[in-house]
Amino acid sequence: MRIAFVGKGGSGKTTLSGLFARHLARSGAPVVAIDADINQHLGTALGLDEDELREAVPLSTRLIEIKEYLRGDNPRIPSAEAMVKTTPPGTGSRLLRLLGTDPVHTRHIREVAGVGLLTTGVFTEEDLGVACYHSKLGAVELYLNHLVDDAGEYVVVDMTAGADSFASGLFTRFDMTFLVAEPTRKGVSVYHQYRDHATEFGVPLAVVGNKVTGEDDRLFLKEHIGDDLLVCFGHSDWVRAREQGRHTGALEPEHRLALDELRTAVDSRTKDWETFQRQAIEFHLSNAHAWANSSTGQDLSTQIDPDFRHGPTALPGNHTPEAHAGTLG
Repeated sequence: MRIAFVGKGGSGKTTLSGLFARHLARSGAPVVAIDADINQHLGTALGLDEDELREAVPLSTRLIEIKEYLRGDNPRIPSAEAMVKTTPPGTGSRLLRLLGTDPVHTRHIREVAGVGLLTTGVFTEEDLGVACYHSKLGAVELYLNHLVDDAGEYVVVDMTAGADSFASGLFTRFDMTFLVAEPTRKGVSVYHQYRDHATEFGVPLAVVGNKVTGEDDRLFLKEHIGDDLLVCFGHSDWVRAREQGRHTGALEPEHRLALDELRTAVDSRTKDWETFQRQAIEFHLSNAHAWANSSTGQDLSTQIDPDFRHGPTALPGNHTPEAHAGTLG
């Protein structure tokens, strides 16, 4: 199952992404956490120090090699240069299994606290005035488009702040989206923006109240959010200690129970591969018309394979995890 954490900058979505990923991993579940926020702080939230974080190999630094691997022998994609962030898989494409032995995972995963961390990469000085951060997020979109995840497997993604996630089709790549909202007018304003877009595209959305200090805060969120409010988190001495570099004690019981509620909400979802692939095609056609055809000099609508059905049934023979072994570059 794929889970996105979104919200206003400073709402605590990175902290909650890290807490939830670690919570899942402690149960023995396979977990990949993806830092898709421009600030790239998820690794720190999971427990890496700055030196360890610098050792991670960001997905965006090897995008061409990743494309070359994923396109496999799909005849509809003649080269990595013809593959854009929205290119959906088809017959001959290489599909990924969570934490498989494929080169995308083995080259880029950094294990921390039982969680496999993938980073997108920071916005560098060379990018200023040349590219937007969404160019780096293309690697995440391709990863999710080619991933076949199963029951009991989890991908937790810390997304960009605010409604910026809607600048690409990435927001439709998830089975559940948790919007983190503080009990303030600014905190709930992002919820109203996200709710409208999510409803339009059938994206499952639940709200996680954060920095809730008492009943007045909870009632404020309930008044402005209603039934979409799933659970609330208050102050955590354990989280604050970790943010200060002190790794002692354990997360408070009430917060562990709140994380259990998040997992229950995720596990209650049913994977809908047909809708997933249909939306991938819709956004690919939209991007092809808007910019990708002119950028590549090709008609990218021809990349769509009408006979391809995404999901576990698309994993015969050469798409097993063992067959993914290899090297990039």
